[in-house]
Amino acid sequence: MVFSSAVFLVFFFPIVLTIYRLADAKYRNGWLLFSSLLFYAWGAPKFIFILLPLTAIDFYIVKKMYLLPKGKMKQRWLALSILINMGILAYFKYANFFIGNVNHLFSIVGIHQVKWIAIALPIGISFFCFETLTYSIDAYRGVIKPLEKLKDYYLYIFFFPKLIAGPIVRFNLISNQMAAENRNLGQSDFILGFSRFVIGLSKKMLIANVMAETATNFLDGDLNSLTATTAWLGMLAYTFQIYFDFSGYSDMALGMARMLGFKLPENFNSPYISQNITEFWRRWHMTLGAWMKEYLYIPLGGNRVDSKVRLYFNLWLVFLISGLWHGASWNFVIWGAFHGLFLILDRLFLIKLLSKSGKLFSTFFTFVVVLIGWVFFRMNSFHDARIVIRKLFNFHFSMSDLSYNPEFWVILSFAGLFSFIGAFAFGRQWQHRLYPENTSDKKLGWIALLSVLIFIVCLARVTSAGFNPFIYYRF
Repeated sequence: MVFSSAVFLVFFFPIVLTIYRLADAKYRNGWLLFSSLLFYAWGAPKFIFILLPLTAIDFYIVKKMYLLPKGKMKQRWLALSILINMGILAYFKYANFFIGNVNHLFSIVGIHQVKWIAIALPIGISFFCFETLTYSIDAYRGVIKPLEKLKDYYLYIFFFPKLIAGPIVRFNLISNQMAAENRNLGQSDFILGFSRFVIGLSKKMLIANVMAETATNFLDGDLNSLTATTAWLGMLAYTFQIYFDFSGYSDMALGMARMLGFKLPENFNSPYISQNITEFWRRWHMTLGAWMKEYLYIPLGGNRVDSKVRLYFNLWLVFLISGLWHGASWNFVIWGAFHGLFLILDRLFLIKLLSKSGKLFSTFFTFVVVLIGWVFFRMNSFHDARIVIRKLFNFHFSMSDLSYNPEFWVILSFAGLFSFIGAFAFGRQWQHRLYPENTSDKKLGWIALLSVLIFIVCLARVTSAGFNPFIYYRF
């Protein structure tokens, strides 16, 4: 079950929301926890029986660790918590990758391969483990006070709006919202939350899915038949697909959370208007970037290291790990290393150089760099990625390919408009109106009416379209 499915839109969330808002405050957390566990278990119930006891063990470890004075014993309990969480992530997400590479090496040298039954990947396991790690480390640092009740910890970890595609929520940002009586369930928050949800759903159904069809048509077929034109069309389609899909899911998460009385952190801020890769990562998947900075980059020394070589290595290593976080594949590693390289180049000279070239060129250059990076992210192997990149730059353009599906060109125009409008002052004003924190009662009525109409259009698309990909199964 995903946010853009008919089951979720017509049955699951309306029922969950209705009972939640009608229930007495003392029953809301229990109902929300039950609903979150049901949501997660819908597709693969067996993982619930693995994650629940492991999460409980970690909960009590953190409680015990928090009460200990600073010293080696406290560090040991933290290490145990980290070991459990990293062990979960390593086993489910990277064991297949590791064994596959070992067997490949064994086959080269003629050694008998390791027998291995492939492990299924629980959806959202990366988000799950990063939040449990955050909780443990922040408790060790004294940033947070651990929860008293296990059921509240379960709710924080399994809260379904953020579970499968983020954002990554640090506990200190949501701790004061864990008590049901602290949440605002007013009319304004409900309507604005619903509006945010509908915006995200329309991004997914009306833009991302159309882009996905084109990307699939060009990039999942015979790559050798690609022309420069179709290669660029395919990668442009995927570049907009992943943005509107991912930001759409984030919008839906934030919208649902607000309807339930929670406020989650923003995850995207017009990333394609960035004028360098450093800025791109301040705007793209912001909660992951903040996590990597706080829990990896700074512990490695951050900007306080003695040499620039060490500084550049830290930057590169963080993004190498960021790439691996996205998926257990060498292509993800290459993607992370690619972005890490440009972050180093930014520090060396590229930001200064681009700032002298003007906003238009620097934005265009950064967008092209991001697009090339997406080639490694999208393709299944380095061999396929290399073919696509070669096709992108062979400059054998075919004008006949431009007659491709008219719907694609219309949606591509809207995707480009919505992606880059934030570069202009009037565009930022428009975005502010699209995502208001508060508004007048008069405007609320119009927002509600417009949101309902768009929701009906999206729901019709959900029920009629046979193509509705879910791209987070690897995360």
